[in-house]
Formats: sequence, C-alpha cells, structure tokens
Amino acid sequence: MISSRTELLFYPMKTILLLLSIIVLNSCISASIAVNTSGHSENQSQAYDSSETKPDILVGKHQRAALEQQPFASWFTTNYEEYTVDTETAAKIAPHLKDISVKAFMGTWCSDSKRETPAFYKIMDEAKFDYNNFELITVTRSKDTPEGFEKGLKIQRVPTFIFYKDGKEVGRYVEFARESLEKDILAILSGQGYKHSYED
Repeated sequence: MISSRTELLFYPMKTILLLLSIIVLNSCISASIAVNTSGHSENQSQAYDSSETKPDILVGKHQRAALEQQPFASWFTTNYEEYTVDTETAAKIAPHLKDISVKAFMGTWCSDSKRETPAFYKIMDEAKFDYNNFELITVTRSKDTPEGFEKGLKIQRVPTFIFYKDGKEVGRYVEFARESLEKDILAILSGQGYKHSYED
C-alpha cells in the first residue's frame, strides 16, 4: 500500500516539474528574442539618425561637387550664378594657364570664402582651366586640416589661392582683391610682380 501511494504522488509531481521547466524555458527564449529585437531596432534608429546628419563645415580635400550639395549649395550656387565675369580679362588669363596648378584653401564657414570661391570657379571656367591641376582644400576655423595639407604653406587667411608653375609657387591671392579677382589672377600669372592684399 505504501508503495502504491508513493507512486501516485510521484507521477503528478513529475508532471508538474516538467510543465514548470517548459514554462521557464519558454520565458527565457521570449526574453532573448525581445532583447535582440530591441537591440536591432536601436541600431537601425542610430544608423538612420547618423545618415540624416549633415555637417555644415567641410574639412579636408574635396571636389567642387561637394560645394554644389546642400547645405553649401545655398551660397555656392547663388554666388556663382550672380557673379559677372570680366570676360575680357578672363580671355587674357587663358593663355597663361599652361603648366599652371592651383591649391585653393577656403572655409565653408567664412564669408570671404563664400564670396570669392564661387567667383574664382566661374572665372576659371570662363578661361577653360583644366581642373585636373586643381586642389580644393577646406579648413577649420583654425585654418588647418587633420591631414596637415596646409603645413609649410603659411595659410593665415582664407580664401588663399596659390598658383604654381612647374611645381614652384608663382603667387597667391589672399582673401580679397587688390583690383579685381580677374585682374589679380592675370597679374600673378603674367609675372607683373603682384603682391596680395596683406603684403607690403
């Protein structure tokens, strides 16, 4: 009799333990799925937010196309279109562009750069400049770049357009014109002893 009673008690307890194990296991799996789903959702949200963030300052080497995208296009495109090129002087610049390369340092935060850089591009477009010989370098407010593109070039103000012939600097335009942007460029390229606005 004792044996039969023990067996009767044992089987219900075994069943209860089995059911409890299944419930606990199921809870763990559900919790794991919930954690993973939550983590995945958070990552997606972070990636989306990051892709929507656009810098208002460019730093480093860039192509002209970067300035033609927002938020920079709002001033670049407008100032480019509104600038009237002195076509007569631009025509005189064109023959002097052979073997000339240019490094342009500017700041997308700088009002002088926003004014002069689009105008510079429009003049050089008119003069049929080969942009394979052109470097656009955008700097921080401290006039530097993480890569040090400005090292040894004494970039104190922007924009600074440095003209090279056969790898040697022949002159630079700094911040604003002595006469006009076109005439200053012509003076640099034609060897007229040009001094930029901050030279004595």
